[in-house]
Amino acid sequence: MEEFALRIQNLTKRYKGFTLDDVSIALPTGCILGLIGENGAGKSTLIKSVIGGVKPDAGVIEVLGCDNHSADFTLKKEEIGVVLDEACFPNALTVRQVNLMMRDVYRGWEEKTFLEYAERFALPSDKVFQDFSRGMKMKLAIAAALSHGARLLILDEATSGLDPIVRDEVLDVFNEFTREASHSILISSHIVSDLEKVCDYIAFLHKGRLLFCEEKDLLLEQYGLATLRREAFEALDKKAVLSAHDTGYGVEALVRRELLPAGIKAERASIESIIIAMAKEGKK
Repeated sequence: MEEFALRIQNLTKRYKGFTLDDVSIALPTGCILGLIGENGAGKSTLIKSVIGGVKPDAGVIEVLGCDNHSADFTLKKEEIGVVLDEACFPNALTVRQVNLMMRDVYRGWEEKTFLEYAERFALPSDKVFQDFSRGMKMKLAIAAALSHGARLLILDEATSGLDPIVRDEVLDVFNEFTREASHSILISSHIVSDLEKVCDYIAFLHKGRLLFCEEKDLLLEQYGLATLRREAFEALDKKAVLSAHDTGYGVEALVRRELLPAGIKAERASIESIIIAMAKEGKK
């Protein structure tokens, strides 16, 4: 079995006014990697490059051990489930008709699995796709992605626009998928709390540059929130501070734990607070 489900090395794609610049990311097999970034950061460009929808200007991409520019990648796509930010099925089809269509698309189509997911997601059997809510459309796309023996799911804003209850249900399905050691997920989202729940690794794209790709738990160990008197804050090494604000009673600072003096404690920081601070730091 390959050590990595996905390896991206020095990926570069240039557009007028924007460049996805020299991005390298590795997703170990059996893990979930969350791709975070503001709108326009390059998340969709990266994902489209991985699945072959965009031709990069430079870089190497290996998916499930296969170069995605090789002739073998066409066959490898059978093992990749893709859900983009808009579900695309013919408007006039019902769930059962989608099932019949997908049987002709994938050699490994699992009809029983698909219909079980459709029932679990409470998808109506008599409605046509154009009458589905956004949540129903995304759940249909996810059910299809999970029903042809995929080992890698690639999800671009698949939870965007869903209500919290539906999002939680979908995240549970993703966790179940990766209980199988050979299954992996790359998921992009601007809902950072969702990714913090399920991801093993976090990659942060900002204005086309990769600011970090780290194990989530290691990231949370590296940074923390410290509440300090102003005098204590002023005495800190400035390299220890990512961001700070005056609370009126003192200073709350996002800090690098390793650079704190002995005796100063830092509480757990959220992934969201870390990436916001890094984005602001990157503007300086």
